Amino acid sequence: MTATLSAKSTRRTVPPEGARGVLLAVGILLVLLGGAALIGWLLSGLTASMFPKAPPYLILLYTLGALLLAMPLTARLFPWIISWFYLFPALVFLAAFTVLPIVLTVNYAFTNYSGQNSGNPDSAVRTDAALSPDRRQVTLAELPEGTDSLQSYLKCKSATCAGETLVLFDQDAATPVRARIASAQGRVVTLAAPVAATLEVASVTRLNRYDFVGLANFREIFAKASRALWPVFAWTVIFAFSTVILNAVAGLILGILLYNRRLKGRNIYRTLLFLPWAIPAVISVQMWAALLNQQFGIVNKTLGLLGFAAVPWLGDPLWAKISVLLVNLWLGFPYMMTATISALSTINDDLYEAASIDGAGRWQQIQHITLPLLRTAFTPILLSGFAFNFNNFTVIYLLTASSPGGSGGPPVEGHDSTAGATDILLSWGYNNAFGSAGGQNYALASAIALIIFFLTLAISLVNFRAAGVFEEARK
Repeated sequence: MTATLSAKSTRRTVPPEGARGVLLAVGILLVLLGGAALIGWLLSGLTASMFPKAPPYLILLYTLGALLLAMPLTARLFPWIISWFYLFPALVFLAAFTVLPIVLTVNYAFTNYSGQNSGNPDSAVRTDAALSPDRRQVTLAELPEGTDSLQSYLKCKSATCAGETLVLFDQDAATPVRARIASAQGRVVTLAAPVAATLEVASVTRLNRYDFVGLANFREIFAKASRALWPVFAWTVIFAFSTVILNAVAGLILGILLYNRRLKGRNIYRTLLFLPWAIPAVISVQMWAALLNQQFGIVNKTLGLLGFAAVPWLGDPLWAKISVLLVNLWLGFPYMMTATISALSTINDDLYEAASIDGAGRWQQIQHITLPLLRTAFTPILLSGFAFNFNNFTVIYLLTASSPGGSGGPPVEGHDSTAGATDILLSWGYNNAFGSAGGQNYALASAIALIIFFLTLAISLVNFRAAGVFEEARK
């Protein structure tokens, strides 16, 4: 009997071994975190129904309290889980900054969520209203301009508006209170439940709800693909591929030259050429935007002194693309140069000595020794560089923000206003979500984000297959 109890106690205090133990521990922590979040959400909802002016951050306090109470109970059931509690911060940040954005993006991609359909009260069409003595009927003083009926004002799906939401305000209009509608006729709205006695209704408005629209956003994107998606996608691939090639070639040449031990002052050259990478890109790109200004930039001023006409670096679609590639070359070649120097230090000098004895010249040594041995080190760097530049939003946005067409470069004839000459897929989605031309269409931007994900995944798989990464992994 004693031996049986001792065995059970050991099983409870000793964690399972291997992958099963890790998955079990992470699963318990996720259940604990999810349960605490659910309790916090329920308690905060209950508090908001009883006290409409309760602060929203109460959900965090309730969740934290539930978590603090549940952790000791969980530790009593699974004593070995205490050593896994250090994962809680990582799981919280993972859920908040990775899982939640992904879930919201996928969800919004199939809705009409936008600046207009945001799920918030529409303050622009708020109108005065009076509440009946039984606190169930709200009479509107007048209908806002542009609406011919109460149903059109509230954007009801049915003639009676049953099940819709009416937003109530007090005199200060500080805290909106949402009420369910039972029916609506004329200018009178009958609520499903009486309004709380603590609320003195002074005005009302509608709720700009957003609805599930299925694949409508994707149909819109592919319906105008020739004016936005395909040109932007083509430039994105060209931009990423050209950047990787230019940076690799420049970095390779400079790395080989600066690795030469007979070169005097090579450490000084390395330091100077490393500076573009050391300076934050936010500063460098804005500096280049000023230098390439067509009227006041020092580049065109210098060309004018030499007798050349001013170049519309950021005002012409073609020149804007050239400018983006040149600036990205300035930002990226130091990294490739440093990677080349590091990779060259791993090559045995005996190989070069043997080649010299056999009569091989400098170029032959580079062609038959250096480049083949650098291939293994450069393959993952080039692949990661392509993936990074495929979504390199910073240089596109900052360099072209002051251009005539705004962020994304000058407009292109026949393209959408959100798809500028230098826009890549990521900046095109940004323009749809936050640009004035895009009308804050978050749903369309979310659909674009999903398309970017699948395109990036497909291109990465092709790159990995072409580079033989999968074959090496199988070995």
